[in-house]
Amino acid sequence: MNEPLEQVRTRIAQAAKIAGRKAEEITLVAISKTHPAEAIVPLIEAGQRVFGENRVQEAATKWPALRAAYPDIELHLVGQLQSNKADDAVELFDCIHSVDRPSLVAALGKAMAKSGRQVPCFVQVNIGAEEQKGGCAIADLPALLAQAREAGLPVVGLMCVPPAGIEAAPFFALLDKLAADEGLAGRSMGMSDDFETAIMLGATHVRVGSALFGARA
Repeated sequence: MNEPLEQVRTRIAQAAKIAGRKAEEITLVAISKTHPAEAIVPLIEAGQRVFGENRVQEAATKWPALRAAYPDIELHLVGQLQSNKADDAVELFDCIHSVDRPSLVAALGKAMAKSGRQVPCFVQVNIGAEEQKGGCAIADLPALLAQAREAGLPVVGLMCVPPAGIEAAPFFALLDKLAADEGLAGRSMGMSDDFETAIMLGATHVRVGSALFGARA
């Protein structure tokens, strides 16, 4: 048993119950970026199977050995992706949460066609219109989704990172509405401090790091 993992699972179940949802509807993505393999193994041993990394290069050095030992691991890319790393990302990851611009859509489409791997994708929305953050502008979302579908990307939902330091609920509610308007089932939203709120507002994937691993290494 891993106590932080059990606590997070309990919090997910409680939030789901309040929202009239089933805990099984919510995928816990354990954000293992910057944490070494020895910090990750206890969670795997306790049953966690979905992990998230921010960088292709870090994941490429850390995960092949872990995946050889635990073949049923699912690895998600949650950080910004450079177009020139699209081939590596498609080879390494089982889901990409940060599709946010036409050049990346084109690169991923080519990489998936070349490899024969169809990797589920979330389109990242810059939900707070913050200049320093990745994600497509809300106004550009319909066009980017059309481009993604045309390029053959299996788009399963939307992802967001709300502005720090203010109430996240309105931003989660907006992402939920945008996803519903576009007929998308997935909502990747909510982190250690606010994932219960995200679950109540429709999150299907919550990205939890510090509540599971403690402060970043």
